Amino acid sequence: MKNKVWSLITIFILSIFIPAIASEIEVQPAMLSRSNEQDRVWAGTFQIAWNELLDKYTRMPVRFRESTPMTAKELNRKSFTGTSLSEKCYYKYLGKVNKNTQKIITKALKKKFNETSDILDGLDFSPNSSSFLIYTMLKKDFEFTNEYDKLGVSKFGKDMTAQYFGIDANTDSEKRQDIKVLYYNNQYDFAIILPAKGNDEVYLYKNGANKDFQSLYKDMTVKASKYTGSKTFNGTDELKVPEIKFDITKTFNELTSQRIMGTNLTIGQAVETIQFNMDNKVVQPKSEAEITIETAFSQTDEAENIGSRYFYLDNTFVIFLKEKPKGQTRTQPYFALRVNDIRKFQ
Repeated sequence: MKNKVWSLITIFILSIFIPAIASEIEVQPAMLSRSNEQDRVWAGTFQIAWNELLDKYTRMPVRFRESTPMTAKELNRKSFTGTSLSEKCYYKYLGKVNKNTQKIITKALKKKFNETSDILDGLDFSPNSSSFLIYTMLKKDFEFTNEYDKLGVSKFGKDMTAQYFGIDANTDSEKRQDIKVLYYNNQYDFAIILPAKGNDEVYLYKNGANKDFQSLYKDMTVKASKYTGSKTFNGTDELKVPEIKFDITKTFNELTSQRIMGTNLTIGQAVETIQFNMDNKVVQPKSEAEITIETAFSQTDEAENIGSRYFYLDNTFVIFLKEKPKGQTRTQPYFALRVNDIRKFQ
């Protein structure tokens, strides 16, 4: 009895002095998906796989006999198609599952990305003539045009700290030249593009609005088009960006185990993984998605500030990754991340 009492006292004390464990980063199925979660991420990988399901298998929007979840409805809209991506940065596989499937995908990933899969080992590759697999991987690994300074640890939000990189008063002037200011209303509402080697752009958007990624991107571009202030990163401007690193897996259980209307198909598994690393040198997004399909019979605006501007991403902000426009054709972001609780990302 005495031990039980002491156990209860210990639990009570720990509940007071140890902060509650933060909830997970939410993986969004589509860029237009809505959520009340503060920290969330989206990559185009699962949408590309879903598009293949619609185009090659169902030939129509996916609806279920019992009820169709919002996830399916959002994915059916094909808000991202992959046309904004160069083919060298993603891989697709579609086909029946057999004993050679894993070997084929593994060999292709090694050749294209020198990468291995984090989800293939969890799939059942036993021969089954009525089971099909849609698999995609998106892989990027690029450097900033300049290596930014490490700025150490400082405050993020009200009661958190973060490890930062960026530009301060002691930074070489050459690192300022290629940064593009989209707009700067004040230190709580601004957007910039960090230059990168190759064909990618890193958008950093500081704004506390809790909207879907598609709306946030639209708001950012509208503000940028109306901005008449200086779009040059000046000699007295400063930049602080938190280092970001996470690895998360999402299983879309709401899409599985229901018959797709108008077909004899059922989604067996629907999984996406997203890894992301960004520091003062590199940006490295990697994402996989897999959808297994079984037949029904299978068993299985304020005024611009004057003077120095402080581009401090020290509170809620959004990252968009996008390839540069192809001639006159605009490109869509292929990755979006909203950061509110920095503890989940460092």
